[in-house]
Amino acid sequence: MNHPSLTDWFRTPLGRAVLAREQQVLDEVLADIFGYYALQIGLPSLPLLRASRITCCLTAGAYPPAQVLALGHELPFASQSIDLVLLPHVLEFAEGPHAILREVDRVLVPEGRMVLTGFNPWSLWGLRQALDWSREEHPWDGSFISLPRMKDWLALLGMEVSAGRLWHYGLPVQSQAWRERLGFLEPAGDRWWGVAGGVYMLEAIKRVSGARLVTPRWQTAPRTRAIAATARVARTARD
Repeated sequence: MNHPSLTDWFRTPLGRAVLAREQQVLDEVLADIFGYYALQIGLPSLPLLRASRITCCLTAGAYPPAQVLALGHELPFASQSIDLVLLPHVLEFAEGPHAILREVDRVLVPEGRMVLTGFNPWSLWGLRQALDWSREEHPWDGSFISLPRMKDWLALLGMEVSAGRLWHYGLPVQSQAWRERLGFLEPAGDRWWGVAGGVYMLEAIKRVSGARLVTPRWQTAPRTRAIAATARVARTARD
């Protein structure tokens, strides 16, 4: 699960800049995902599901203010019961990221969506983590996971990556003045070295071999009655 102090880092100038862009990306992605139940694991004080159109949205975590107190690898939900799971910077701070992914796969319905965000080691952020002496500070104390490795993990679970974004190509510094001076790196990075963004988002779909979507009866019943009525009219006309 997320380190308890990671939320504090998101209140720093650099953290606020990351969060603002991340929330914008999530708002765009989550607005197009539908279902009955959505679950955000980690960072429960941040309303990252705010743009979701799913009626029931819950937060889970090891600490309050999470609505469900639970560990990411031991979720108290039935198998195939959740339509959307959001993992905001959970896996790079977890002792067992594979166990969390397996548990998320268990609770997701067939064709359910998982959306995750992470820090990219193949970026200036990863370079700072490798060279910086402040490895005890957030988020540099995490184990950043590269995009190819993350995609491999998802593929092993049978999950298909359907969308992805990267952002924050500039230097990861707290000074807003320096970030504004280097603002040209953002559009340049997005165009010329798209895999080197400091933060990424992935959306994946749980694919189940042989799965068949069952439509609600209230959708099929009117259609069935209409077909039957049409058949009766046709027989009457022939008679």
